[in-house]
Amino acid sequence: MTTPQQPIASGFGAESTAAEVLRGIDLTGKLAVVTGGYSGLGLETTRALTAAGAHVVVPARRPDTAREALAGIDGVELEELDLADLGSVEKFAERFLATGRDIHLVINSAAVMACPETRVGPGWEAQFATNHLGHYALVNRLWPAIERGRGRVVAVSSAGHHYSAIRWDDLGFEQGDYDKWEAYGQAKTANVLFAVQLDALARDRGVRAFALHPGGILTPLQRHLPQQEMVDRGWIDEDGNPLNPEGFKTPEQGAATQVFAATSPQLDGKGGVYLEDCDIADVAVPDGPRTGVKEYAVDPEQAARLWTLSAELTGVNAFA
Repeated sequence: MTTPQQPIASGFGAESTAAEVLRGIDLTGKLAVVTGGYSGLGLETTRALTAAGAHVVVPARRPDTAREALAGIDGVELEELDLADLGSVEKFAERFLATGRDIHLVINSAAVMACPETRVGPGWEAQFATNHLGHYALVNRLWPAIERGRGRVVAVSSAGHHYSAIRWDDLGFEQGDYDKWEAYGQAKTANVLFAVQLDALARDRGVRAFALHPGGILTPLQRHLPQQEMVDRGWIDEDGNPLNPEGFKTPEQGAATQVFAATSPQLDGKGGVYLEDCDIADVAVPDGPRTGVKEYAVDPEQAARLWTLSAELTGVNAFA
């Protein structure tokens, strides 16, 4: 398979921070939408973008929690949005479009990870519905403003996409036992395929799309994991302290790759690729370490198939 997955020697790396990536970049006059922009990596992303001059709209499922987290950060606008509820997505998009403003950056940072089996909407598996379908519907409903902004859309995926390709024969885990990590992997693969197909559809209209792995970071994303499971995985010790050998990034370092994807001039003219450590990633080696991007996650045929399926499930397709 031919692929544009070729590192570009960006000069940044795993230890780079969002502030370092943005040094010298002026985002004055730019509007960004950052889902999950009040927690974990999303909060660090909001801080970095506003510090560079951007106005950031933060859609939040928990507005009161978000308001407290964002207190003291200038240039932030808070709105209510539940990605697991397509009616909420539609209402948010309608409110925003009514303002007539352009969107220059979209960073889909909100996510749930390895949660117990949960059904939302018409019975959809919650991780796929929230992490993928909610963001798919959001971008498609906001498309008029995104197209006018001629900017970038960034899907925050994860190395967790290595856990599973798209389960075309049983997307919703309706057959057999539910595996929370396989479900997470499928949702993160969907994030990458979304960026591949969006870029293919939108590049001629001046909009580019990227997906990425931010790195391993301990954030509220782990809220559904029992402490003992994180101990058993070697992430933390018995007292809850991170174990350095695992190589966890700080939140400031973790936000760097999504900020790089959204703003770096080094990516001008590029798109539809998966990044890690502030650079375009290599294609993963079969049966190798969990680095790079799996071929099934950047397969254009699977990307187009997932887009068609997502349009059918959500009832929205800005490119139809």
